Amino acid sequence: MKKITRREFITTATLATGFALAVQPISAKTITTDAKGLVAGAVRIPVKDGEIPAYRAAPATGENFPTILVVQEIFGVHEHIQDVTRRFAQMGYLAIAPELFVRQGDVSKLSSIDEIRPIVAKVPDAQALADLDATADWAVKSAKGNPNQLGITGFCWGGRMTWLYAAHNPKVKAGVAWYGRLVGESTPLTPRHPVDVASTLNAPVLGLYGGKDTGIPLSTVEQMRGVLRQTSTKGVTSCSSQSEIVVYPDAPHAFFADYRPSYRKSEAEDGWKRLQAWFKQYGV
Repeated sequence: MKKITRREFITTATLATGFALAVQPISAKTITTDAKGLVAGAVRIPVKDGEIPAYRAAPATGENFPTILVVQEIFGVHEHIQDVTRRFAQMGYLAIAPELFVRQGDVSKLSSIDEIRPIVAKVPDAQALADLDATADWAVKSAKGNPNQLGITGFCWGGRMTWLYAAHNPKVKAGVAWYGRLVGESTPLTPRHPVDVASTLNAPVLGLYGGKDTGIPLSTVEQMRGVLRQTSTKGVTSCSSQSEIVVYPDAPHAFFADYRPSYRKSEAEDGWKRLQAWFKQYGV
């Protein structure tokens, strides 16, 4: 059998259909957003070593759309993440969720989180940031995106990446990070974490966290808040000092994930309202 090269794999990889195997069974509370009035479906994003799949949703008519990059959980760009892009599109956005783990493997086909974690652990931050850059470029060149109205949001793994990307790309206007890890060990693949870049954000970020998140201690949330506060004591308004963190005291991790038992309707709806106001406030 001919060995498939890395470039051939990411060029031939396809987007997940349905929900990831590891998140079965699916909750009856799952929100489904239809594609009426939208252009929605799989696309391919050119990157430096081939192409990666992504899910794109946008209004069927119009152009110069404000653009939102939607960054996946560790379960990949499965149906929940695709639905989130359609929610944005129904509000008039061009929303794109690139499959950022594709070089390392197809996590949607794995049946347990213990199988998924080693795959995700191999994803270099530099690779993910470069793929998000490529997606933002594609939005402008190929999907009628407005280059001056770029926002980003992400969940869990994607929440951490939202903070990092806000410090990476000066074109980002605003970000909303949902329960993304804030501190961690510096490694060759993950050299910096949100707390390390908190003072150098290019865009204000709204962080949405659960007070009963067993994986993200409140002490690390307070540590992040402390760094953000320090940037506002110098008498100069910065994107870091404009950033905020909201903690929902009784919410667990993944409280926005309506397809999982962790979903908390009131906190999820409040967070979504805050997200919309945040993007509007900062011009996305």
